[in-house]
Amino acid sequence: MMLSVRALSRQLTKRPLSLRLNSTYAIPPKQMGVVIERNGGPLIYKEIPVPKPKPNELLINVKFTGVCHTDLHAWKGDWPLATKLPLVGGHEGAGVVVGMGENVVGWNVGDYAGVKWLNGSCQACEFCEEGNESNCDHADLSGYTHDGSFQQYATADYIQAARIPKNVELAKVAPILCAGITVYKALKTANLRAGSWVAISGAGGGLGSLAVQYAKAMGYLVLGIDGGAEKGEFVTGLGADVYVDFTTTKDIVAAVKEATNGGPLGVINVSVSPAAIQQSLDYVKATGTVVLVGLPAGAEVKAKVFDTVIKSIKIEGSYVGNRADAREAIDLFARGKVNTEIKIAGLSELPRIFEEMEQGKIMGRYVCDTSY
Repeated sequence: MMLSVRALSRQLTKRPLSLRLNSTYAIPPKQMGVVIERNGGPLIYKEIPVPKPKPNELLINVKFTGVCHTDLHAWKGDWPLATKLPLVGGHEGAGVVVGMGENVVGWNVGDYAGVKWLNGSCQACEFCEEGNESNCDHADLSGYTHDGSFQQYATADYIQAARIPKNVELAKVAPILCAGITVYKALKTANLRAGSWVAISGAGGGLGSLAVQYAKAMGYLVLGIDGGAEKGEFVTGLGADVYVDFTTTKDIVAAVKEATNGGPLGVINVSVSPAAIQQSLDYVKATGTVVLVGLPAGAEVKAKVFDTVIKSIKIEGSYVGNRADAREAIDLFARGKVNTEIKIAGLSELPRIFEEMEQGKIMGRYVCDTSY
């Protein structure tokens, strides 16, 4: 009996999962990962089962995974959104597709793929239709409501998984999958013209160091704010035009205004300091935009109504980017417009990395090699 191309395709996609795994990849039943059994409890590096992909999911052999400040919140459980428990954290996983569910289209075994914060959404609500998938009421979050990339094999919804070009280093691209996409989206939210001043509060950290570079790639003048001379050298080395050290500057607001001809038109707050976020409302230029990105637990912003109206300033919240933002952010990285400043450590070293993160000692981004 002859089958049409459409009928044959329908039969092929209904084949069991085992037929959609490439025999060149030997997928073990067990793997190593870091598990959180209770919020604030031990980070347990142990052997766990390799997950089975659902019909709409990829199985990704995670080679490297970035460590984000959000992972710290997921571990502590201090956000007003409950984590799944037990939980495998992580949402900056870069690796290779080694299997997929029967409903997956457009991917091949052997492709490079990334595990992003947004793992999946309903694709049917008004937010998804408008490209705001992260605001979907049914959003699935890697390393929070869905086991993430702090393991050697992870699953990801094939629609939301990041496509990574084969010409990039997986270790270097890992931080782009959250930090890079997040700050790129924030800079787009600020809606600035080329040549405008933008201030990056928290410029020396994982998000901030990428925000400086994306801002320069987009044609902006950049003022970086952080603490210490070492971070100053780091930030200016990334391309920042001006650095303001909050540990030695008596009047941050005055210093920022003086350096930027009356204040920046955009402020990207990746700092987790509530005081720093509050200051940004005072130094932003009239008609400018303050973008909130960092999420310090329990923090509030108090805007004076008179000043906000008279200055015509905007306060915008910017969450993670959509699929288009992800594609654009990865493309800028792949074309060499943005670089990631990383330190590589073993996945088993995650407790130490979290400790350094809490103490504010990390410049750039830690990336974990999942092989140890």
